[in-house]
Amino acid sequence: MSEKPFVHLHVHSEYSLLDGANKCDSLALTTKEMGMDSIAITDHGVMYGCVEFYNKCRSQGVKPILGCEVYVDSNGYTCREGKNQYHLILLAENEEGYHNLMKIVSVANTDGFYYKPRIDHELLAKHSKGLIGASACLGGEIPNFILKGDNDGALSRAALYRDILGDGNFFLELQHNSIPEQAIVNKKLIEIARKENFPLIATNDVHYMRRTDSEWHDVLLCVQTNSNVDDPNRYRFRGDDYYFRSPTEMWDLFGAEVPDCLINTQKIADRCNVKLEMGHYYLPEFPLPEGETLESYLRRIAEAGLKKRLKSDSPPEIYVNRLNYELGVIEQMGFPGYFCIVADIINAAKERGIPIGPGRGSAAGSVVAWSLGITDLDPIRYNLLFERFLNPERISMPDIDTDVSDKRRDELIEYIVSKYGSDRVAQIITFDRMKSKGAITDVGRALGMTVADVRRVTKLIPGSLKSGINNIGDALSGVPDLKAIYDKEPAVKKLLDISSNIEGISRHCSQHAAGIVITPRPLIEMVPVRKFGESQIVTQYSMEPVEKLGLVKMDFLGLRTLSVIEGALENIKANGKGEIDLDEIPMDDQKTYEMLQRGDTLGVFQLESSGMTALVVRMKPDCFEDLIALVALYRPGPLESGMADQYVRCKHKEEPVHFLHPALAESTKETYGVILYQEQVMQIASSLAGYSLGEADLLRRAMGKKKAEVMAEQREKFINGAVKNNVDPKKAGEIYDIIEKFAGYGFNKSHSAAYALISYRTAWLKANYGPEFLAAYLSSIVGSKMSVLGQYIRSVREAGYSVLPPDINESKEDFSASGDIIRLGLSAVAKVGQSAVRNIIESREKEGKFQSFWDFFLKTDSRVVNRGVIENLIKSGAFDSLEKNRAKLLNALPSFLEYASKRCSDSNQCSLFDNVDDALIEPVMDECEDFSVREKLDFEKESMGLYISGHPFDNYLPLIRNHINCTFSDLSLWQSANQPVVTAGLLTSYKERYTKKGDPMGVLDFEDSEATIEVVVFPKLWSRYKPLLNIGSLYFIKGQLKQDRGLSILADEIITEEDYKSLLTPHVTITIEADGLGEDFYGGLCRLLRKHPGKYEVLFKLVNSEQTIVSLLKSIKVDLNDSLCSEVADYSKGRAYCS
Repeated sequence: MSEKPFVHLHVHSEYSLLDGANKCDSLALTTKEMGMDSIAITDHGVMYGCVEFYNKCRSQGVKPILGCEVYVDSNGYTCREGKNQYHLILLAENEEGYHNLMKIVSVANTDGFYYKPRIDHELLAKHSKGLIGASACLGGEIPNFILKGDNDGALSRAALYRDILGDGNFFLELQHNSIPEQAIVNKKLIEIARKENFPLIATNDVHYMRRTDSEWHDVLLCVQTNSNVDDPNRYRFRGDDYYFRSPTEMWDLFGAEVPDCLINTQKIADRCNVKLEMGHYYLPEFPLPEGETLESYLRRIAEAGLKKRLKSDSPPEIYVNRLNYELGVIEQMGFPGYFCIVADIINAAKERGIPIGPGRGSAAGSVVAWSLGITDLDPIRYNLLFERFLNPERISMPDIDTDVSDKRRDELIEYIVSKYGSDRVAQIITFDRMKSKGAITDVGRALGMTVADVRRVTKLIPGSLKSGINNIGDALSGVPDLKAIYDKEPAVKKLLDISSNIEGISRHCSQHAAGIVITPRPLIEMVPVRKFGESQIVTQYSMEPVEKLGLVKMDFLGLRTLSVIEGALENIKANGKGEIDLDEIPMDDQKTYEMLQRGDTLGVFQLESSGMTALVVRMKPDCFEDLIALVALYRPGPLESGMADQYVRCKHKEEPVHFLHPALAESTKETYGVILYQEQVMQIASSLAGYSLGEADLLRRAMGKKKAEVMAEQREKFINGAVKNNVDPKKAGEIYDIIEKFAGYGFNKSHSAAYALISYRTAWLKANYGPEFLAAYLSSIVGSKMSVLGQYIRSVREAGYSVLPPDINESKEDFSASGDIIRLGLSAVAKVGQSAVRNIIESREKEGKFQSFWDFFLKTDSRVVNRGVIENLIKSGAFDSLEKNRAKLLNALPSFLEYASKRCSDSNQCSLFDNVDDALIEPVMDECEDFSVREKLDFEKESMGLYISGHPFDNYLPLIRNHINCTFSDLSLWQSANQPVVTAGLLTSYKERYTKKGDPMGVLDFEDSEATIEVVVFPKLWSRYKPLLNIGSLYFIKGQLKQDRGLSILADEIITEEDYKSLLTPHVTITIEADGLGEDFYGGLCRLLRKHPGKYEVLFKLVNSEQTIVSLLKSIKVDLNDSLCSEVADYSKGRAYCS
């Protein structure tokens, strides 16, 4: 023990969310630098950071003490009255204490959660062994008794904790800060300790690292409470004392009067010795048939599965050998149980008809996984490597991720829970960290800055990974404009200084989208848990700590596309076209590839973005291997490095295929010499340098991590191996360097192939059963904003398919297909709930189609199909097949309802009549003039949230297209900050507002056929334009784009339909697939444009893998003609076109 021993035993990490500000690695490093040998973690009510903290401390040679500052409710943790939540420090002395702490904290975060996660004395007594306690800060029970003047109560509560935890296991806690009450509490605690023989400790309730950090920590508290720093009533810490004091400082504060409180901290640290077991794997018990072992059972079902896959009782030798090799590796690693568990879950899903993806990640490279039904892609046929998935030279738990229908994921989880027990299955927590822009936004709000001032700063922070700018510090070094305002404006400097401290800190926790954990024993014996919502149990440790503890973690990711496929197959069957087995569809379907070559990719998984579609059109895929390559190529690295261009040119024989060495031809011939996949790196190392595939996987990993020492060793090994294969050492070094460069871009081929299979299946369904597929595709979007659904409906129509309004006799609940027509579902109509839809469809199926409007009343139940339902069905056009005059139907509705009500036989049979003859007497509908086309469209918008039979703006678009430089849907892409945007739309509403000076101004809402936009007209212009406004009329808006509070336009001019041709300059849009194009390309394009002078302004629409940008050229105007369009297409080799 040192002369002045001290250990921090009350420390909050960043996992005391938005309250603690200490990163685990900083705590461990600073502890070591200050000469302390141990440190505790005691976050508020949770154990989120314990495993990370444990590993960071161990890496620094510091002993980690695992603990928690729990909340105690003396009325009982299930009590829901009042907020008696007092603090108490608990530290785990040994493994038993750690397990007890997990149980206590788990109960607190499930059954005991009420505002805070709470425990009580009884729960603590039940799980007290191996725990050391301390009375905590001023928020503790004992300090509260003291401050109330109840010294007997304080002594009694201290005695209670001593009784619960055991003699020598409960300590009274002293702190030093600027809060006056703390001195009162300290004095009384020392008095109790001396009189009643209680041991003392000193702590500093650490929330941040340095005293100077208190300013930005104060802002962090404002972020937590969504308050302003200038609010006098907000939550705040009193003083700046809650930092990581050195032992010297602590001895200066306490050493003279109570040195034992410091010495005791070291004694506690010496007692605490918790060892977390890492490197062991804890698999849940898998029920086996009698007489079987995990090994024998796995081998038996794998061999049977292989025969079923290959439809042969005597599979080819290459498959048998690969299967036996993989099984040997799996058995050697001790993972047969894992494969049995996963196979059981996947096959249970398939038996229940739950759509499962064909594979995800490197597992698609395993013949065993394919044989068991875990994956659906033949790894040998597509040259996928097992070692990329499970490396015999690097033992680690397999990681099989599975895509599952987003609609039925919960059903699959329910099966897992029923199989292994609700106390042994949980989902996994995840932590969202403050990113640069988010931190600046949060801090700006806390500092009271305007949204506009904050956005001015965040717009200068590059969002792209390719910029190499990963944090605010990098941005200040790499963005001159940001550095300029940082140096010039004190408010911006303060904003960025505080934000740079806060970025990277955990902001909040949530449930991981995919991960679940299955344990062999009850969860709370192995990992702390908490509850989200009413019943969802999740681990308190995130994905990485769960894996390090050796627990079985699986990812089941809800994938909308699988629900689309399921819906398409159901539609095909419902339309009498048979049942489709996707495992049996041909992989060389000409219709499918021709569709893709045309760029018809709407709804095709992974291929439907504008940038990807452009690459598909250039590549013109004609085999499944091309789809695998597309999934891998469409990423920033391959696009910017020229790999995609090289692949396309070589595929179309525009340039010869070049291999780095003849020995590499076999592994790279399918990608035309391009090193595209990580598996190719492994194969090259194997064929050229004699690596085993396991060693080659280690090389691949090393190249990804780019550790200099490891890379130097691997380079030497590679060259030596290549020399043994008669490769010139210089050439071997060159090849290694090229491989190393492209390894950073390399993609997991197994994952690419598995996702390409989903791409192909969706493409095949669309090419062969277009209406059924697209009906399912549109149904999957129901629930999104209606404007979004409207855009997709428009896209489907542009692809050549009719999308019709709902029909009372044809529509199902969701979109459905009938012949080549797609029909909107009844559920899309407002007020038509599920029960009403069900009643309409059941009535139709039971008693036949509705023959008339009155027949509809006879057959449906008016209790659920009420007036509001029928009115909206009329407005949506659902009765048009019975009566096209919607005005006539709406006028007749009240009398029909009244007549139906009178004729109801009784309250329980509102669709049946006493007298059948009476039912046949149909009420008469009076003739009247129908609504106008515009009125009908407005009713559709009212009843469904979108125009379905058309859009009023559609008639205008062809006429005005070349007089606007941006549609509403493209406004977010506009990059010409100094140029006004010119757009057009129909006025839907306007409001008059008043400035602070009392001057009137206008706020106008416009829409086109795809989106809406708000336009602000300031007072100087408002009086001029207000008299010109008519709801529903077309207007052109010229002005400045603003993003202060969402997207809006600050109007400079508002131009009527009558005046736009004389006041606006026409333009031509050149859309460019921009990935990998540099200054030379754009320089040449501009020179070409200048050869066609004219009156049209030029707008560039740059589409790349990360974003789309719309920008107006300032100095070039052209003549729009066929010659210009042809030359642009030829110059760009099809990567640009005019419109």
